Order: sequence, then structure tokens, then C-alpha cells
Amino acid sequence: GSNISGAGSDVGRGEIVLFRNTLLGSRETALLAATGTARVKVWRQPRVAVLSTGDEVKAPGTRLKVGEVHDSNSRIICDAVRELGGRPHFLGICPDDREELLSTMKAALRDEGVDLLLLSGGTSKGRGDLNFQVVRELAAAWGDRGIIFHGVALKPGKPVCAAILNEKPLFILPGFPTSAIFTFHEFVAPLLGALGGRRASPAGDIKATMPVPFRSHPGRTEYVLVDLVPGEGGVSAYPLGAGSGSVSTFSRADGFIRVPRHQERLEAGDGVSVRLISSWHEVADLTALGSHCIGLDYLLSRLNEKGYRTRSVLVGSLAGLQAQARGEADICGSHLLDEETGSYNVSFMDPRCVVLGGYGRRQGIVFRRGDERFRGLSLDDLKPLLRGDTLRMVNRNRGSGTRVLLDRLLDGARPPGFFSESRSHHGVAAAVAQGRADWGITLDTLAREQGLDFVFVQMETFELITRGDRPRRLALKALEDLLQEEKTKADLRDLGLVVT
Repeated sequence: GSNISGAGSDVGRGEIVLFRNTLLGSRETALLAATGTARVKVWRQPRVAVLSTGDEVKAPGTRLKVGEVHDSNSRIICDAVRELGGRPHFLGICPDDREELLSTMKAALRDEGVDLLLLSGGTSKGRGDLNFQVVRELAAAWGDRGIIFHGVALKPGKPVCAAILNEKPLFILPGFPTSAIFTFHEFVAPLLGALGGRRASPAGDIKATMPVPFRSHPGRTEYVLVDLVPGEGGVSAYPLGAGSGSVSTFSRADGFIRVPRHQERLEAGDGVSVRLISSWHEVADLTALGSHCIGLDYLLSRLNEKGYRTRSVLVGSLAGLQAQARGEADICGSHLLDEETGSYNVSFMDPRCVVLGGYGRRQGIVFRRGDERFRGLSLDDLKPLLRGDTLRMVNRNRGSGTRVLLDRLLDGARPPGFFSESRSHHGVAAAVAQGRADWGITLDTLAREQGLDFVFVQMETFELITRGDRPRRLALKALEDLLQEEKTKADLRDLGLVVT
């Protein structure tokens, strides 16, 4: 009987091959084929019609005018539908025209191939919010069940609306991108999963710990985007402070936590459950926590080119060094000045930390060219003007090295814009260039890129810091080697940084 496979030795008659509600992948279909099964009954993929609305919403690739935005909602919603096993059907962008909107919605709701209709924007109760008005009108005309709810105790996502029209579910998601995708995951995903025979989330939840306190807004369940960072004590969930319109923040977040409506605060060390946004979440080969710098952006980009997965979590220099002490992250970018000693970083570092490398940066005050209020003024001349109430500033996030520099410059003053914080040097330059602020502090190289004038304040040292008591990971060793390359030094100089 050797060298012989008997019939039934692998799968016997009457044996269960696959359970009901199993997701079919290459292994499952191979098993079906091996048993001679040519056809099986499957759940039909739900077909979801997606419609973007608004005069200000334009397709990606078009040139924007003042007050217009590119349509990112349809892209993220369609791809989220696809991730959950649905078949998205994009209906295009409908302007704020009642008749066109009414016609488009009627056609979608009467289409037998459409199981669900999703719209974004126009769900508040203002005169210009047509989506809600048209849904209410259709419900009255068709004698249908109509609106199920309009407005929920969520932050962000309060104005979401759900309805049943022509026996089909319809959702009007908020117009802000982050609000739209949060309400999609909360209300649409479970329904989509039920229609397609799948669980609501392909990614699932993981347990993590809050590394820093977080203050919530009582009265509404709050969604908080987080970055996941592995450390010696497990996984930490760093909250990403951003508004409901921040697409970039959502794109780099690993997941989100839900803070119950009656809870006002999460403390450092509290355990949380993180809902992963994507099933393709991977732990980075190298994680950088700390301050933002264009030089660090360049170095991480080079590592990605070499095949390493990198990520940067912008929490500021101080929080980055504190994370290093807890054993989180591979490197910390920091530029904290000790005013008593005049040295950078060493006074704030954990004794187990060492400097991997660094360079100098020219920080200064930036303002728009041609602004007569700044003409011909030196730094000493500028100080009383900046501390007054006639100029609007853009601040940096607390805990960042630049914030320390700003606080010293302001000497306790709180001029207009003091509480408007940017998490990056790019954000400061953009705010001034666009006229949202009159001045801020950023790097000289970004001032040149944005066509801004620059008054030098200080040459500072930006250093990459790591734990010296742990074995070097491959990606960290690659970064160390990269810092020694002459090409790297030349490229950093080309970025306007001072490399010795």
C-alpha cells in the first residue's frame, strides 16, 4: 500500500469541505475544484451607488478656483465599499441643483441593480442643504418609510441622515471627509456586511494603551484617529488631533477608538480597543516619533526606496523623547533647547538614549513679501510688534522645539492666532502664504519655496535619537549607514540644512 493515495484519504464522502459564510480565496476555490465542485451558491455582492454633491466639489485633476475642493469623499467611500465586499457604482458629482439632484436620486433608487444609495454633504438643516430636503420630498411623494434618523450624538459625524426610499436604504453622510468615513463605518458598514454575508470590518479590533491623556467632549460619542506604535509594554495608540476635514490625517492613521458619550477623559495607561481602518495594517520596520523636519522626511523616503517600511508620528520633540524612555519607536527627531546650558536635547534625553546623527537648521520669522508692517525691521524691532494685538500668528504644537522658541520670543504674550497650532513647518509656511496668518516661525528653505520673507532668529540643532541599550534593528542600521553617505549629506545641504 505504499506510494498509493486511496480515494477518500483526503476528503471523504459526507465530510464538510467549507462552512457557510466562508470568504472564498485561492485556497478555498482550489479545495472546491479538487472535490469536483464547479458551482456553489454565494452571497451576491451588494451594489452601492455613490453620489457626491455640491457646487464647490470638483473631480480630482481639475484646476480649483477659490472656495472649491477636490472630491475625495467618493474615492474613499467607493474603496471602502470594495474592501467590504460591495460593488461601488459612482454616479458622478451633482451640483446644488434641486431638479438634477431629484432626477439622479430617483433613477438610482429605481434601478433594480442598486441595493444601497450613499450621498455626501447637504445633510444639515440649512437652506442650501438640498440632499436632506430632496430625501424628505421623495419620502412624502412616494409614501415610503422615509427618514429613519437625522442627526446623531457622534463627534465627528453629527448630521448623518438615514432613510428608506423605494424599499432601499439611503444614507446622507456628512460632507467633511473624516466625518463621512466615520459615519460610514458606524452605520453603513454593518448593513453592507449583512447584505453581503460578511462581517462589518475586514480588519477587526486590537487592544492598545493610551500613552498620553486625551480629553473628550461629553454628550457625544467621539471617534479619535490613532497611530499604533509598538513598544516594550505592548502597543500604544497615539491620538491624532485633526479636524473632520483632514484627509491626510485619516490616510496615515492605523485605526480609531470610540470614546463613550459620558466619558470626559482617557488617562495615560488606559486600555483601549482600536478598530483598524484597513486589513492591510503592517508594523513598520522603523518608526520615528517626535518633531517634524524636512530632513527626516528625506531620510525616511530614502529608507522606503531601499525596501523598508517607515512611518513618522508627529507628537513634538518632548513627547518623542518621553516615548523613547518608554521603549516606543526606533528614533526620535528632537530640537529642544536647554536655555540654561545652551545645548540641545541632551538635558531632556533618557540616560539610555544616544544621538544617531543630526544637522543644523535656520529658524526664523516668515511673512508675506510686500507686507509694509514688516518692512526694514530687525528682530529686536519685531518683538514688540509680534507681541501686540495687530498681527495674527500661527503657532506650533505644544511640546515641539519650535514652540519653545516661540514661547521665548512672545515672553508670555498671547497675540491673535496663538491657539491656532500647526503640526509641521510646511503647515506654518502655508498658513502665512495663504493669508490665514500674518507671521509664524519656520525654516528658511520653506520660506523660499513659498515666496515668503524671512528674518533669522536662531540656528538650532536637530538630532535623531535612539535607545542605546537595545540591539540595532536592520532598518535602524540602514539609517545609520545612510547618514554617513556623502550623497545623503549633499542632499541634506541642498534642502537648506547645515551638515558638517
